[in-house]
Order: sequence, then structure tokens, then C-alpha cells
Amino acid sequence: MKVISGLLKGRNISGYNIDGTRPTMDRVKESLFAMIQEYLKESIVLDLFAGSGQLGIEAISNGAKHCFFIDNNKEAINTIKNNIQNLNIKNKSTIVLSDWKKSLNDFSKQNIKFDIIFIDPPYDYDVYEKILEKVITLDILNINGLIILEHSNLNFKDKYSNLTLYKEKKYGNKSVNIYKKDWHFFLCMIIFSRIGWEEKWRKIIKKQ
Repeated sequence: MKVISGLLKGRNISGYNIDGTRPTMDRVKESLFAMIQEYLKESIVLDLFAGSGQLGIEAISNGAKHCFFIDNNKEAINTIKNNIQNLNIKNKSTIVLSDWKKSLNDFSKQNIKFDIIFIDPPYDYDVYEKILEKVITLDILNINGLIILEHSNLNFKDKYSNLTLYKEKKYGNKSVNIYKKDWHFFLCMIIFSRIGWEEKWRKIIKKQ
């Protein structure tokens, strides 16, 4: 595998055959990063099922300020560490051996928020909507932030509370859905909180 764009373009990434992972195909990765290019500069990124770390590395190569690489596979974590070392981007990387639930809870406790979150669990591990709900509940995505789902042509809603489908594209038996945190929702929360209707607003949103 190679970095396909940005400052690190052409550099090698190891870890294509890590057990239990499914690396993003180059044509999918190239198209995906073209879709989110304007959001990458100085962004804080979360690569939640990082595998080899290729998505987070690609984000750093394209101007991301920092990326948190999360995986519960020790082989994957060691591979990410080697890739980060070889690419000389340790100052822009945080690598954590953890499952997705614990990591999200920890980020919330530390008041860490993200501009871009990549979600690509192995073998269609059925957690996509659970993760979306957790991110919404913990409020760890910044306004206008993006959540990118890579999946095997699964069906998702166009809206999850304050997350609205921004872009989607199909690549054979793979698909990418990009959700964006709606600033209109944030504005409504401010207005409703000032008039004492915040709890009513939350109940309305939960029904969607």
C-alpha cells in the first residue's frame, strides 16, 4: 500500500494483510479524499478502526493537524506505530490500543472533539449506527464535522439527530456515506436552551 496524495504521496504503508482488517482500495480512497479535501486542513481526525492506519495517514498527508489511531488489535497497533515512525509523523499522531466504546468515552471525558471521524469496522461488524448514536450522545464531533462510513452496501438513514447525509457513493460492492454535523441543529439548541425548551427539543430529535 502507498499514500496516494498529499505531502507523503508515494510513500509505502505496511499492513495490507493484518488479520481481521480490510484495507480501503486505492480507487475508493482517492475518491473519498477528493470528496473531503476542503475539510482536511488543520483538522483533528479520528481513525476509529485504524488497521494499518492508512486513512489517518492519508489525512495527515493532506493537511490534518493530528490523528488519533484506535484499534483493539495488537498487530494493527504495532503496524501503525511502525508506519508512523517510518513516515516521521509521530508529532501528529496518537495511537491507542482500545475498543471503540472505551475510546469514545475516554475522548468525551478528556473533552477531545474531532473534525473528521473514519468508521470502517472489519467484516461489517454491526456497530455503525451504535457508533453514530454514541458520537451524538457524547458530542465529540465539532460543528460542520464529518463522519465517514465505509461499508458493504448497507442501508442507512439520511439523518441521525444532528447528523445529515452529506455525500454518498457506491464502488461495486463497497459504499461510502459521509454525514455532516448540522450547524442549524446547534443554533436551535442555543435558542431553545435560552427559552427553557432544551429538554423538549432533545425529545423531539430523539424521535427522528
